[in-house]
Amino acid sequence: MRVLLTPFRAIYRGLVRLANSPRNLILSYLLLIVVCSVLYRFFERESLGDSLWWAVVTASTVGYGDISPGTWQGRVMAAVLISVMVLIVVPLITAHFASKLIVDHDAFRHEEQEELKNNLRHVRRLLEELAARQGVTAEDSADPPPAPSDR
Repeated sequence: MRVLLTPFRAIYRGLVRLANSPRNLILSYLLLIVVCSVLYRFFERESLGDSLWWAVVTASTVGYGDISPGTWQGRVMAAVLISVMVLIVVPLITAHFASKLIVDHDAFRHEEQEELKNNLRHVRRLLEELAARQGVTAEDSADPPPAPSDR
């Protein structure tokens, strides 16, 4: 039976997917700009060029003030656009680039980690077989070696 995702978990997974794909991140940003431009044009009766300019300036949080919403719908949309940019899009872009800058190139890939784990299991099995042949128990091998004498 498949468990339904809670809304917060679904949003979180969507944000993770978005953050890990620069293409999706850029497309989402552009889609946000286009949708807000069209809505601004509809709410404020501005030209498409001015609406696009408003959306870019508002999304970048520069806010020149040369164009600003006058209707309550435009103001609500501006608040949503600013909030989404400041709280979601800019942090995701920053996190993506920061993660690329701090990548440890010496870190093992997943396949290498799995190979190391399998090799360690094999070595452990061989050591246990060797210990069994020599009559050493796991408890004996876990004891620390005797301390050297001070003579």
